[in-house]
Amino acid sequence: MSVSLQPYLAVLSARFSLMLQYRTAALAGFATQCWWGVIKIMVLSAFYASSGRQPMSLAQTITYVWLGQAFLALLPWQADADLAVAAETGGIGYERLRPVDTHTLWLMRAIAWRAANASLRAVPMFAIAGLLVPLAGLAAWSWRLPSSPTAAALFAISISLTVLLSSAMTVLLDCAVVALKTRRASNIAPLFVNTLSGMIVPLALLPGWAQSFLFWQPFAGLVDIPYRIYFGNLAGAAAWAGIAAQGLWIVILVAAGRLWLSRVMDRIEMQGG
Repeated sequence: MSVSLQPYLAVLSARFSLMLQYRTAALAGFATQCWWGVIKIMVLSAFYASSGRQPMSLAQTITYVWLGQAFLALLPWQADADLAVAAETGGIGYERLRPVDTHTLWLMRAIAWRAANASLRAVPMFAIAGLLVPLAGLAAWSWRLPSSPTAAALFAISISLTVLLSSAMTVLLDCAVVALKTRRASNIAPLFVNTLSGMIVPLALLPGWAQSFLFWQPFAGLVDIPYRIYFGNLAGAAAWAGIAAQGLWIVILVAAGRLWLSRVMDRIEMQGG
């Protein structure tokens, strides 16, 4: 292993282990997500009952909802809380003194944060929605398995890219917080994330004239693309196009983050020096 990678992998491992300790908070969030998932399924079931043919079946849409609740913690709603505190107190200057690449370090922190929080919720969510709900006689409201082994493999690739995409967006939010010296700089993020990712309404259910834009904009790779790949609504060339869109935006956002962070750090003034 290259020595240059060791500090970043150490941060990734240490922060992942640290975030796994917040089990009580995860349990409270899990209960809320289950209840919210039921509410969304009731609303969408009523919508399907009163509407015509849709691009996604009701069963697919219900699985979409459960996937959204399971992987809710992957969404980049806010900046890193520790970095936000450092930005507001002036401690962010210490980031300039570390003998590592700051962007890569922050990206590793974000990856560990997002992945650990999601892992605490995804497994119990599947146990409830995928196993217990059918046993309770509510199979129509359950989390279905992937449509095929190919879909499962493509989903694994896509959800991994979702972690990277979300983390790249998180670093951009970190940059905004540091630049403006307040955590409120990231408050606008949920508006775009929730609406354009498909978290509120699956993007496939939105007007047809907007589908090309919705598919290729960066937020689709957080929710809509991986979930539709999971149950085969995006398959073959369409699935690979979605994965390509995720990869493209990761490259663009990482490049933008590196450029912005470099400029932000260059403007930080250290008291007494």
